[in-house]
Amino acid sequence: MRLVIAECKVEYVGRLTAFLPMAKRLILFKSDGSVSIHADDRAYKPLNWMTPPCWTTEEPAPEDSDAQAVWVVTNKAGEQLRITVASIDHDSSHELGLDPGLVKDGVEAHLQELLAEHVTTLGDGYTLIRREYMTPIGPVDLLCRDADGQTVAVEIKRRGEIDGVEQLTRYLELLNRDTTIAPVAGIFAAQVIKPQAKTLANDRGIRCVTLDYDRLRGTESTEFRLF
Repeated sequence: MRLVIAECKVEYVGRLTAFLPMAKRLILFKSDGSVSIHADDRAYKPLNWMTPPCWTTEEPAPEDSDAQAVWVVTNKAGEQLRITVASIDHDSSHELGLDPGLVKDGVEAHLQELLAEHVTTLGDGYTLIRREYMTPIGPVDLLCRDADGQTVAVEIKRRGEIDGVEQLTRYLELLNRDTTIAPVAGIFAAQVIKPQAKTLANDRGIRCVTLDYDRLRGTESTEFRLF
């Protein structure tokens, strides 16, 4: 991973246009080709980014500017992030090695195990392909096949929030590039799903499933619902 702290401005050119005026920012270049630009707020969320597959080239800065260079990040659709760098305060590269992935807490891990054992909870005719199906950015909890033979990726949370929907969206984007399993649908499963997360999931064509932990463990419950 390459970390750059630089005085820069950023222009996104693609399906829409967006502009970040000149300011000091953190730029992350990851080994998968992705690039993200961060300010010192907004928690972990970048101001702008480009997801893989994409590549970065360097162009000379305009002669009438004080900039050092222009870094151009382009994806396969021809969309671009144009990062004009005025000065660099820090530039370093680090080898992070293989990441073991997110370790879920006991409840989430047990939910995944139980749902894998009782996959027809998701719908009649569902079958499990495998648990922890790996993608370039981490494992999706369950990869299944529905009654019609379509591949379905399932992300499981104890509490379903917008971040979980975003995570599943990224998995689906990558999984649908694999012609051996595409098209891949998505299911967001949790014990409780926030209304905002459910709205975002519905907007992206992701089905939400509310899980009853006690019923999955075999105890009596009348609260199991599918949405």
